[in-house]
Amino acid sequence: MKRQVSYQEASARERLHQLFDAGSFEEFIPPSARVISPHLAQLNAPVAFDDGVAIGRALLGGVAVYAAAQEGGFMGGAVGEVHGAKLVGLLRRAVTDKVAAVVLLVESGGVRLHEANAGLIAVSEVMRALLDARAAGVPVVVLVGGSNGAFGGMGIVTRCANVVVMSEEGRLAMSGPEVIETANGVEEFDSRDRALVWRSTGGKHRYLMGDCQRIVADDMEAFRAAAQEAVAAFAGQSSALTLEALEAEQRMLDDRLTRFGALPDPVDIWSAMQMPQAANIPMLDVDSFIAAAANRRQGV
Repeated sequence: MKRQVSYQEASARERLHQLFDAGSFEEFIPPSARVISPHLAQLNAPVAFDDGVAIGRALLGGVAVYAAAQEGGFMGGAVGEVHGAKLVGLLRRAVTDKVAAVVLLVESGGVRLHEANAGLIAVSEVMRALLDARAAGVPVVVLVGGSNGAFGGMGIVTRCANVVVMSEEGRLAMSGPEVIETANGVEEFDSRDRALVWRSTGGKHRYLMGDCQRIVADDMEAFRAAAQEAVAAFAGQSSALTLEALEAEQRMLDDRLTRFGALPDPVDIWSAMQMPQAANIPMLDVDSFIAAAANRRQGV
């Protein structure tokens, strides 16, 4: 039996080399090129020779894809000007080269405060490039399972993708717990309540709410299999964002607000969704959780 390898504990490059076919990842603009942020050094902040993101081409089950992995160990994967430009360039080149898909390994706390406006502009350009790729027939698959989650601008980028794959340990949200607490007070959201944080932003809640399409164990092989299946599902299929899909998303959000807007805790939401033994959901392993969610949908 093959030993489980944690996706969460791996670095960006470890994920790239273990998720894709052995030896197939070829990096564009590697650290040896020393393309760094022009802003950080002016602020006496540390720099990274890849600016916290690795991009390139790889094979996934023999299928040519483009891939990017954010390094959570450098500024929490936060996006700056160069970091964002590398992602934009990758997405645009994916369209030119007509690859089967782009796989983004997202781990980011959002935009760097050090580069404020430049980072915000970069994230908006990433969103545009991602939607352009989808419109050109290149599906985008996002994997979320790192310690820093997918927050802020990269949380929005994640939800722009065709498919989102998360682990229970992964987190996805617009604003981080500390940001919400700072803006609205601890009564609104206690960032020190780690169980609440994970209930609210973690993979299980996002899966039940429809914000991610797949949930897997914190295992490199499980992420690889899910990514491979997601890419294969779009072979010969349209990946573009349609008006119908946008309208369906809006209806889902309206319904979510109507049904759950007054409920203070995800456990209350799970109960309202008629999930069996809602309070025990955080203790379920992934397979048991998926089975419980499937039974609930079927009315079992």
